[in-house]
Amino acid sequence: MTQIGGSSGPRRIALPSGAGAVVLAWGTATDVGHRRQVNEDSLIAVPPIFAVADGMGGHAAGDLASDAVVVRLRAAAEEGVVTPAGIGLALAQASHDIARLDGTALTGAGTTVTGVALTVSGEDPYFAVFNVGDSRVYRWFEDEFEQVTVDHSVVQELVDAGAITRSQAEHHPDSNVITRAVGFNEPPMPDYWMLPIEPGLRMVACSDGLTKEVDEERIQALVSAGSPPEATAHALMQEALAAGGRDNVTVVVVDVVEVEPPAPAEG
Repeated sequence: MTQIGGSSGPRRIALPSGAGAVVLAWGTATDVGHRRQVNEDSLIAVPPIFAVADGMGGHAAGDLASDAVVVRLRAAAEEGVVTPAGIGLALAQASHDIARLDGTALTGAGTTVTGVALTVSGEDPYFAVFNVGDSRVYRWFEDEFEQVTVDHSVVQELVDAGAITRSQAEHHPDSNVITRAVGFNEPPMPDYWMLPIEPGLRMVACSDGLTKEVDEERIQALVSAGSPPEATAHALMQEALAAGGRDNVTVVVVDVVEVEPPAPAEG
């Protein structure tokens, strides 16, 4: 398990080219769970990137795969704000790193990754939401809760085809089979969503150790309870552990506290 960054109270982040600033607060939580021996999840919570990676592979390969992703995202974060193209490049570099891991030539190794990155479109701040696999990003804003990302999984394809319901998907025998990953000797194929950043917006990134244990109604209740980001992340993690904790569980919660507009042009 690799953790880059951690929880933070409100922090002002200046945007490039005089585009103003945003004030963010965030919280993280992770646990190996009750049945696993190794925590193969990794996370990064360093502005402008907040992400969760859920590794897969024999022995410690999953841990190394998720580590490769957050390390490459950390390098991308040094640029200040990150474009979807920058995220895609970081994931491609991580895939190359994973292919070179010792002992994985035959079995392969890989990881999911999902998260949000601070970016700018014109002079307006946005979150670039990105996803590969079945880890998820949720959005809470103005009393509305929604899953932003779409799972890359066999059961999601069955749901999309109308063959099973969303509730049936969580208990389907193929619920752990994903259709995209970073690694496994395949180029990553991330999906992206651009969400405007507004005060009061709360974003949640999590591994499936949360969503396989806790239904969305309960996740929404905890996300909307009004607790600070770190307390919310820990409450979600503890809920997953209390429900069985069959897998590693990792949660990152990001709040938009304030958005500062660009300074008026002189003259």
